[in-house]
Amino acid sequence: MNLKYELVYVVSPDATEEQVTDLHTQVEAIAQRLGGQIEKTDNWGRRKLAYEIGPHKEGTYVVETLNGSGELRKEIDRRLKVSDLVIRHLVVRVDEQLGIIERTQARRTVTSQRRRVARGLPPDRAPGEGQRGDGDDDRDDRFDGSEVER
Repeated sequence: MNLKYELVYVVSPDATEEQVTDLHTQVEAIAQRLGGQIEKTDNWGRRKLAYEIGPHKEGTYVVETLNGSGELRKEIDRRLKVSDLVIRHLVVRVDEQLGIIERTQARRTVTSQRRRVARGLPPDRAPGEGQRGDGDDDRDDRFDGSEVER
């Protein structure tokens, strides 16, 4: 079963850009070997840590989105624990949260449609209809500035 994971690891500030690339290549090789794939990689670059980790005050942050099995997560976790370059890492399963978000949005849409029908309105909103601040229309046609007295 393919699950979606987000991997974040912080590499020592002493590591060169080439070493960070080699570490990414190792993670990619593990993913391919275990039947997974890397969907997206973001190298956030060198940043200050929220708190000191040993002697380190900053590190290179890398975020990767992976698709794979639980075995892939375990193997990547095991490999990053023993790597001297990695200060901290975290692997989080994100497909559960995406499912929760989709279900919540669908439930809100159904509830909104049911309420609109009960009030005698069409189930879906017309373009431009809705609450202020929805972002659909940045202009306010009710006020053009000519009413201001000076």
